Amino acid sequence: MKHRMLGGITGIALSVTTLISMSACFPQDSSDRLTPITLNEVAHSIFYAPQYVAIENGYFEEEGISLTLVTGFGADKVMTSLVSGDADIGFMGSESSVYVYNEGSADYAVNFAQLTQRAGNFLVSRTPQPDFNWDSLRGSTVLGGRAGGMPEMILEYILKNKGIDYKNDLTIIQNIDFGSTAGAFKGSPDDYDYTVEFEPHATLLENEGAGYVVSSLGIESGYVPYTAYCAKKSYIKNHPEIIQSFTNAIQKGINYVNTHTPEEIATVIAPQFPETESKDLVKIIDRYKQQDSWKDNTLFSEDSFNLLLDILESSGELKSRVPYEVLVNTEFAERAK
Repeated sequence: MKHRMLGGITGIALSVTTLISMSACFPQDSSDRLTPITLNEVAHSIFYAPQYVAIENGYFEEEGISLTLVTGFGADKVMTSLVSGDADIGFMGSESSVYVYNEGSADYAVNFAQLTQRAGNFLVSRTPQPDFNWDSLRGSTVLGGRAGGMPEMILEYILKNKGIDYKNDLTIIQNIDFGSTAGAFKGSPDDYDYTVEFEPHATLLENEGAGYVVSSLGIESGYVPYTAYCAKKSYIKNHPEIIQSFTNAIQKGINYVNTHTPEEIATVIAPQFPETESKDLVKIIDRYKQQDSWKDNTLFSEDSFNLLLDILESSGELKSRVPYEVLVNTEFAERAK
C-alpha cells in the first residue's frame, strides 16, 4: 500500500512535502531496511514526469530508498535547504551550484544527474496570437522569473537571439514568485500582456480562457541543461551508495517515459497531480515528449555544462567560469541501470 503525506511549510516560501512508502512491494518490516532521503524539488511540475514515475512505480523502494519529496518553489530556496542540511538531494537548475561555488563555499553542491534537456515553460499571451512573432513583445509587460534563475535567463537568452533588448524593449516583472505568476496573470488582466508558465499552469490558463500558449521556450532555446540533481560534496563522498541508488531510480523513470505513451504515463503520475484532469495530463505529457524534453540517460555532459556557463555569462550572472570536473560528477550516471 502506498501512503502519501502532504504538509505545508510556511516561511520564505510555502513548501509541499510528500512522504512516499511502498509497503505493498516489500514485507511489512522492510521499511526498516529503507534509507530515508529528503529530496527538495524546485517545482512540482509535469515537466518532471520521469521523477514522478519513479515515485509512483516504486523504483526508489526497489533501490532501498524511502523518499520524502519537498517542493521548494525556487532554486534559491532549494539550495538553501540543501546547504543547511534540511535536504539530502536538491533538484533545480544547475546555475545555483555555480553561484554557491563562486561564493566560496567549501562544501559546495555537485551535480550528479541531469533530467531535462530543454526548458519546460511556455510563453502565454493574454489574447490569441495564431501568427505569433517574438517582436510582439516589444513594448509589452511580461511576468518572467527570478533574476539569475534558469526560467528568466532562458527568456533573456531567447530575446537576445531574436534581436530584442530585454532591458529596454519590454518590461519583465521579476518580483512575483513563479508559483504565483499564473494567478497574478489571471487576476490582473490590465497589468500583464504575457506570462511565462510551467505546466500544468499554462494549460489551466488556456482551459479557463485566461491565456493562450503562443510559444515553447524549450523549442526556441534549443537543448540546454535545464534541471539536474545535486548534493553537497561531503554527502556524495560519504554516501556514494545512496547517490547511486537514487540515480538508478531516476534512470528507471526515464526509461519508462521514453518507452510508454502519454496515456500510460498520465495514468502512472495522476496521483501526483489530482487537480489536473486526465485529458490535460495526456496533452501536457505529449507536448513535452514532442519537444524532446527528457534525456535518454542522466549523464550531464561537458558541452551542456559549458552552454550553461555561456547562458550565465550572457545574462551577466557569472562571476567566473567553473571547471566542469569540479561541479559535475558523472560516475553515478555512467553506472546507472
